[in-house]
Amino acid sequence: MLKAAGVGVGDEVVVPAFGNPEVAQAVSLTGAVPVFADIDPLSYCLDAAAVEAAVTTRTVAVVAVHRFGRSADIATLHQVGQRHGLLVLEQGESEAPYREVGVRRERAAYLNTKLKGVRTPIGCDGHTFQQYVVRVPGNGRPDRDAFARAIKAKGVECSVPVKTPVHRIPEFRRDICLPETERAADETLALPIGGDMSRRELHRLVSACNALGGLLQPAF
Repeated sequence: MLKAAGVGVGDEVVVPAFGNPEVAQAVSLTGAVPVFADIDPLSYCLDAAAVEAAVTTRTVAVVAVHRFGRSADIATLHQVGQRHGLLVLEQGESEAPYREVGVRRERAAYLNTKLKGVRTPIGCDGHTFQQYVVRVPGNGRPDRDAFARAIKAKGVECSVPVKTPVHRIPEFRRDICLPETERAADETLALPIGGDMSRRELHRLVSACNALGGLLQPAF
């Protein structure tokens, strides 16, 4: 899509750093330069104000990536694009079948009411829960990672959705501060809610998390 739009050498394209490097790599393959903007802490997608702050005279496009089953604020990003004459592209996620989405939403609603050892998602209207992502706040990765090890030891599978933001990996290293991106990379943990999970497995997940417990605020 970038090549078809004529994006190339000398251009800049605003992309998120929270995620895998594929979008930044696609920009580089056109000869353009990926410019990283911060995310909204609720949706984990590009923050429109951060995108606008990153725009320069060389910016020609924005690539918004939908994350974890939440949608980026495309309407506001298009407004930014119109103000600056930018192309706004979207990268979606593979869609789960409607029935599976319904099951995931039911499980997510149950966890939102039961979990106390983590910060659960809020503002879930329209969320399809491709991943159920919570936060384990602390003083950096050891806290989240120790939490993950502890619940894995109790038989609960979990994963870190973004281990290193793209602007911190050698290929795309930038000397910039993206506080929400970095905080999310340090704190987020994906808990299982898909497949054929039984009610007993959900109870085990809740017990394992709450046993480590104490985090009282609802989450980003």
